[in-house]
Amino acid sequence: MKFRDGMWLNSPSHTVAYAEEIYTITPRADKKAISLLCPTRKIFSRGDTLNLSTLSVDIEAQFDGVLSVEVTHFAGARRLGPDFELFPDGRPEGTASIEKTAKGTTISSGSISATVTAEEHAFDIKFHATDGSKTLTSLLNRSIGTAYNPALTTPKQVEDLSDRKHYIFTQTELGVGESIHGLGERFGAWNKVGQNIEVWNEDGGTSSEQAYKNVSFWLSSRGYGVFVDTPEKIDLEIGSERCCRLQTSVEAQRLKWYIIYGPTPKEVLTKYSILTGKPGKVPAWSYGLWLSTSFTTNYDEKTVTHFVDTMMTSKIPVEVFHFDCFWLRAFHWTDFVWDPEFFPDPAGQIKRMKDAGLVNKVSVWTNPYVGQASPLFKDAAEKGYLLKRTNGDIWQWDLWQTGMGIVDFTNPAACDWFRGCLEKLFDIGVDCIKTDFGERIPTKSVKWFDDSVDPERMHNWYAFTYNKLVYEALQKRYGKDEAVLFARTACAGTQRFPLQWGGDCESTPAALAESVRGGLSLGLASFASWSCDIGGFEGYPPPWIYKRWVAFGLLCSHSRLHGSNSYRVPWLVDNSSTDPENCTDVLRHWVQLKRKLMPYLFAQAQESFRNGWPTSLRAVALEFPDDPTAWYCDREFMVGSAILAAPVFDEEGNSEVYLPAGRWFNFWNAKEVQGERWVREKVGFLECPLYVREGTVLVLGKEEGEGGFGYQWLSGGGEVRLYGVKEGDKAVVVDTDGAEKGTIEVGKGDEVKGLEVLTGDWKVERIG
Repeated sequence: MKFRDGMWLNSPSHTVAYAEEIYTITPRADKKAISLLCPTRKIFSRGDTLNLSTLSVDIEAQFDGVLSVEVTHFAGARRLGPDFELFPDGRPEGTASIEKTAKGTTISSGSISATVTAEEHAFDIKFHATDGSKTLTSLLNRSIGTAYNPALTTPKQVEDLSDRKHYIFTQTELGVGESIHGLGERFGAWNKVGQNIEVWNEDGGTSSEQAYKNVSFWLSSRGYGVFVDTPEKIDLEIGSERCCRLQTSVEAQRLKWYIIYGPTPKEVLTKYSILTGKPGKVPAWSYGLWLSTSFTTNYDEKTVTHFVDTMMTSKIPVEVFHFDCFWLRAFHWTDFVWDPEFFPDPAGQIKRMKDAGLVNKVSVWTNPYVGQASPLFKDAAEKGYLLKRTNGDIWQWDLWQTGMGIVDFTNPAACDWFRGCLEKLFDIGVDCIKTDFGERIPTKSVKWFDDSVDPERMHNWYAFTYNKLVYEALQKRYGKDEAVLFARTACAGTQRFPLQWGGDCESTPAALAESVRGGLSLGLASFASWSCDIGGFEGYPPPWIYKRWVAFGLLCSHSRLHGSNSYRVPWLVDNSSTDPENCTDVLRHWVQLKRKLMPYLFAQAQESFRNGWPTSLRAVALEFPDDPTAWYCDREFMVGSAILAAPVFDEEGNSEVYLPAGRWFNFWNAKEVQGERWVREKVGFLECPLYVREGTVLVLGKEEGEGGFGYQWLSGGGEVRLYGVKEGDKAVVVDTDGAEKGTIEVGKGDEVKGLEVLTGDWKVERIG
């Protein structure tokens, strides 16, 4: 949303007023906040105080390293919901202080401070480290304001705002060389400087500017982050209106955001997760291979059994089998009734699959819509479970599902009803739910059951309430840390309800790169777990794309084979090829490698859950924030803190990967490489660039064996690799429940302490 015409002129379609000076500064009685009165023209005489807008700017200490800034125009505007659930695990205690000097008034919240200028007739607020070591950003002259659209011809037109939009905005300063990242799962350029971003959930696929998972949080390369505390539409001009500023605007009378200081980006994410919620834990078995029916393919019990049986004989264990949309009858989505023509005995089928050891768990597809062809639609409509129009009609349209209605989760009775439908699925053996859709939630002329909510705010928030309900139903049935979703839509806080996948991508190398960028971006909002459609969703992946995507997909925290109108079992992709490195052999290789990595990966996941970090995909910059190049690496990622991976985007296997400073070791051949440079190599389908950083104690389990991905690796045997280690380097060892069982630590000389936690046949290997 641009309010100006270049630097000098306002947009002719807007009336814009800026906070021109800080007229008064009023400390709050508890010394934890200050309130600034900011008129929209400079005040030189008493007469200047009339006939103008003023803005209130409230700066409050929240907890160590976090300040909030709230800008208000008309304070009498109602505060409608819904609101983000902040501090879900409790609010930390913090220290705050206010100090006034000749230079200005400074409010401090632990490690972060804001200094308001003492200069007369000026507007300047600097955010900086309390110890003075770093300036983070600033609100400079004409950086806070209001705007009307269409433009006013007379101030009296504000008497009736029904034909006008009112905006409030802030503009934080962008430093030289500063880059901005995050804002949810976004598939475009990873550095957002130069982009206009709308934080507004849409079903736009991975190859557009739209996003399924919009999160109103961004991370700066300068060691701070900003969380905008509203679920309504937010418009961001990130160096795209004024090149030196990041503008945040909302159509409202208030705008509140939190500025979070690390100083490291990992510490920023930890504090953000305190504010909006820690990522939920997921069980060890969920890291295994998920196989889907795909979307519009034809399948029944015979098809499904053939797929999982052939995978088993191919020694490719399927941890979870997923039934996509057409387990339901056409035109009846979602009424939770299995199509009797294709699945006459769903409970029996699920039991037979599990008893035969073909799968460990079963997942089914749902969405929060009900098509009117289903008898369930009439029942839900009569009971008030569906969203209505303001005239009392049920809100319906024919996009996606004909005549569909939307479940109104602001109605407690509707929540109970939906929960009851899920429980019937659990009763027949369903273990996981794919919570698809939830993005296209209408805002115009609609009336929610809870009349205290604003439809504009409900649009993004719907993702939270939908996924929370399903996740908590799974927790109630299977246990607190055993619940697993496969969710497409999200907003701030939804990291509490794992896991999420990247949505509809094409079967092309460009789409593979889009998926990498999407996973990297979402990880910067404390989403610890993430997946994508291996091979691409749309189209028919050629074998080489499938195999390159398999390598990437099995290095994500979670891994699912899923397509649209074609199956994703490997032998159908390459017509049962027996050539070396065929699709079946490649899939088996990467599934076994991930199983081997489980002791390391699951330990890294526990650390991520505690701290609000992504497990994989983790941006290289999170581990190497002082390396400027790392902030531009969007074709590679960290798997936990110790392993760097880079997908390959061409058939021939040409690859390039940037290694930050230090010693690195090729995972495949143990060759040592010095970092702070680009490495180019050519790899087959059984490899991708995979490097282990020096100082790593890497615990690896067995590739094959019984027990799937929840196997007992502490007693199963394996190897402990020591990569360029020194005394004191260590690795935490966890069991399959995520509980810490010990630490393996490098001692003096050849001593390795803590190996007694491992039983069975283990080998210790020193590399470098």
